[in-house]
Amino acid sequence: MSVEFGQDGRVGRIVLDRPRALNALTHPMLTAIGDTLRAWADDDSVRAVVLTGAGERGLCAGADIRVLHDDAKAGGEGARVFFRDEYRLNLLISRYPKPYVAVMDGITMGGGVGLSAHGSVRIVTERSRVAMPETRIGLVPDVGGSRLLARAPGELGTHLALTSASMGPGDALLCGFADHYVPSAELPALLAALADRTPAEALAGHTAQAPAADLAARRGWIDTCYAADTVEEILDRLDAAGDPDAKEAAEQIRGLSPTAVKVALAALRRARTHTSLAETLEQEYLVSCAALDSHDLVEGIRAQVVDKDRDPKWRPATLAEVGEPDVARYFTGPALRLDRTPPA
Repeated sequence: MSVEFGQDGRVGRIVLDRPRALNALTHPMLTAIGDTLRAWADDDSVRAVVLTGAGERGLCAGADIRVLHDDAKAGGEGARVFFRDEYRLNLLISRYPKPYVAVMDGITMGGGVGLSAHGSVRIVTERSRVAMPETRIGLVPDVGGSRLLARAPGELGTHLALTSASMGPGDALLCGFADHYVPSAELPALLAALADRTPAEALAGHTAQAPAADLAARRGWIDTCYAADTVEEILDRLDAAGDPDAKEAAEQIRGLSPTAVKVALAALRRARTHTSLAETLEQEYLVSCAALDSHDLVEGIRAQVVDKDRDPKWRPATLAEVGEPDVARYFTGPALRLDRTPPA
């Protein structure tokens, strides 16, 4: 099953256990996590839940995109079920009635963010690399990531979504993806302390001052450039900013799927108006299902993971060829119905 469950004192432990695949998520893993969380919610012997990843490289690199690639080529029915159950699990985590502690040590991307950043206690270390890198493969930030990005300070979330850039621990804290910084050397002691102490009590002896947030020094050009209404205007502003980092951001965006970056911008703008995570997840389901029918998702995964030539042939190939109707179709289709009312 590639996920381990256990109880240590009054803590329920979930360990993602596919270290050779960076703990990438499969559908059976999602199902098992959801069933276990629901059982523990009603179990008085479990006071809190702790999520970690096996191995030294990270918590979770996201969904198993090789499986996603193959399923999308075959029509995408399995991927639609995966997305449905994944987003329902993300919502369950966000509403969990007990402390849910996620240790985002190392690589935490895509679906890994969905399992961690909606929890009540989110920990990063100096090794953390947190990202929603979906536009690299012709997809759009999901698992509630578009809500997190939309709520980041200023236009930082727009920059991260369009470029697929990663955050270190300081940036993850700044952008609202994490709450606490714990040096990796302190993790064994922290995990041991969680067995018989509340998360607040356990953290008190192990947190430290986080490294500086690199994005904080770039807020000036980021907020100005990404406030534009279209991707084309954002690129014009980045080109004119006169900053090497802005120029690099423009180059990164130009190398990604033109359709994905336009849909990502529209998704974030819409997410800013949403009143709940459930509403955003419902939107993300529409967008992700539409991507399954697109050329760019299969092509993006092929170029990045299957053939690894890093030379995707996007279709359409330019931003000018992606019109408003092309973007709008990503927001229509069979709906995922979620209860938008949080429990009392």
